[in-house]
Amino acid sequence: MSSPILILGGTTEARELAALLAARGIEAVLSLAGRTANPVAMPVPVRLGGFGGAEGLVAHLREAGIRALVDATHPYAATMSRHAAEAAAMLGLPFLALRRGAWIRLPGDDWTEVTDARRAVTALGPSPRRVFLALGRQELAPFVAAPQHDYLIRSVDPVEPPLAVPRARYILARGPFGETAERAMLEEHRIEAIVCKNSGGGATYGKIAAARALGLRVVMLRRPELPEAPHVATAEGALAWLDHAGALRGV
Repeated sequence: MSSPILILGGTTEARELAALLAARGIEAVLSLAGRTANPVAMPVPVRLGGFGGAEGLVAHLREAGIRALVDATHPYAATMSRHAAEAAAMLGLPFLALRRGAWIRLPGDDWTEVTDARRAVTALGPSPRRVFLALGRQELAPFVAAPQHDYLIRSVDPVEPPLAVPRARYILARGPFGETAERAMLEEHRIEAIVCKNSGGGATYGKIAAARALGLRVVMLRRPELPEAPHVATAEGALAWLDHAGALRGV
């Protein structure tokens, strides 16, 4: 019986690594949280849903005979990353974090960095603004406390229930989002401030470049602390690490 590599995914890098492993004929499974109703087609088998904490993940890793674990979750999925590191350590599995680099502030960027969405609400201030909320649906609730703003909200799936504020518009779209299109959207909706995460990578950087060009303020949620682990920034780097660790050899 073969022993697959488990990729904890939800990111572009996770899909890229899955494709690289599939091309090499290496058995792998991609695990997704299941929050997106229609995920992008994947080149390997997909598992949907949580594990039930670190202990549940340990049980799954044992039952599935996993030979290596790659944490390629979103940089803000700190709880899952912590559980992954704990589970791999408990079982002595090769463990790698595939973490894209954070965006770096450039000349012309007007960033206010905060720790969470509640502090982002405070950072926007009391005066009414036209705000683009480039956040996951799970981070939107605190903005109910600031109903004076006009909100533009973009998500892959509908926000249900809608945000309980007087003025909110919704866009359904899936990235990547380029700078030209982002600038046109921001200008069309007369956006004055953006609230987003420092997701890193190129797929959603367009709004940051557009904000710089338009002189818009960006309220940026800082990345959470993640567990110490061997880490690389690209799918190619992950493949090389797994090869070096012996996880790509036949069993």
